[in-house]
Amino acid sequence: MAAAAPAIELPSPRDTVAAKILRFLARAPVHIVLVVLGAMWLVPTFGLLITSLLPASELASKGWWVIFSHPSLATWANYDAMFHNQGLLAALKTTAYISVGNTLIIVVIGALAGYALAWLDFPGRDWLFIATVGLLVVPLQMALIPMFRLYNTFHLYDTLVGIILFHVAFGLPFAIFLLRNFFVGLPKDILESARIDGASEIVIFLRLILPLGLPAIASLAIFQFLWTWNDLLVALTFGQNTTPITVWIAGQLREFGSSLDIIAPASFISLVIPLAVFFAFQRYFVQGLLAGSVK
Repeated sequence: MAAAAPAIELPSPRDTVAAKILRFLARAPVHIVLVVLGAMWLVPTFGLLITSLLPASELASKGWWVIFSHPSLATWANYDAMFHNQGLLAALKTTAYISVGNTLIIVVIGALAGYALAWLDFPGRDWLFIATVGLLVVPLQMALIPMFRLYNTFHLYDTLVGIILFHVAFGLPFAIFLLRNFFVGLPKDILESARIDGASEIVIFLRLILPLGLPAIASLAIFQFLWTWNDLLVALTFGQNTTPITVWIAGQLREFGSSLDIIAPASFISLVIPLAVFFAFQRYFVQGLLAGSVK
């Protein structure tokens, strides 16, 4: 029998220069539109940064674009004065305590409740989940007056604990809904194998659920942190001396309406911190958004 002829390997076709140019030109309008939109979104932020670097005398008579003709006007004196402002530093600490505190509580309770509603059988589980979903439609503004009276009764008004608990109460339904829907999509065989090996529910939760659910948990933490950091209504309603950064800036606008050398650096710092948190955990955030979209 004759030996089989060896297979002939055909060279992989390569794109010519002309094909690459045509492909680039075909996508160029989309890229141009995206660049223009991105630049438009960045102009206010860039203007705020430049405003925070200009002296108050220049801001009173000219716009921030004066920096293009006189770049030597930029100075860090506004930021130096800002970080020596005890009121602002106290507001930043208060905002950090509220944002980090309620985020940690929501992540812990939401993860435990989400696991229980997804994988534990107990009476009334489905009804409890339906009630949790129903709480998502309750507007926050509707609870301000009842909670204000309740806080006066239990002496929680104008306290860090009171503001944190309010954010926890209105953040938990979404957290439980999000994590429960993510956990229920995890492979059932892994959990059953762990139970057969004698693992308790706590061990399964700590060693399986949390590592596998890290993208969803990170997405929830980012959402809750950003929402709480930028909150003004709740802090303004339940705080008088306990003032986060948003309330402090609003107070400066009412008291010193023309003091942009104070307001601009504080606003930019208030903008940069949540952006830094978002970019630091961007990888987990994207994984959490894409989780479950592809089986």
